[in-house]
Amino acid sequence: MSGINILLIEDNEGDILLTREAFEESKIVNKIMSIRDGKAAINFFEAATKKAEIPHLVLLDINLPKISGHEVLEYIKNSEKYKTIPVIMLTTSSSEKDIIKSYKNHVNCYITKPIDVSDFMKAISKIEDFWINIVSIPVK
Repeated sequence: MSGINILLIEDNEGDILLTREAFEESKIVNKIMSIRDGKAAINFFEAATKKAEIPHLVLLDINLPKISGHEVLEYIKNSEKYKTIPVIMLTTSSSEKDIIKSYKNHVNCYITKPIDVSDFMKAISKIEDFWINIVSIPVK
């Protein structure tokens, strides 16, 4: 695949920078947009009118300001227009309650962020390898 549009919904600046850096290390050119709160994420989807604006993959944190990641996930997966977009919950929470709630709301996978920077970079690399190089996702 030649590259995809990735939407990172994350409020932690350090995690945004690490995620971007991990994707930049690959040979695939991906466009990564970042949004820092849940309300802005929903506003982004509501305002997206052109196909080029719609992400092919969403990386979503649970603990977001204004509106939680769970609510953003519900919005995406309840939308006829967006429900086929793969959503990866990428969060510090390892709570069984959060994991169950995410899967009940049709998250495509749930990953607890590693604390170690090197492990975090490896996790992003594996996300990229699986979701961009192996899996077929709708891009048109």
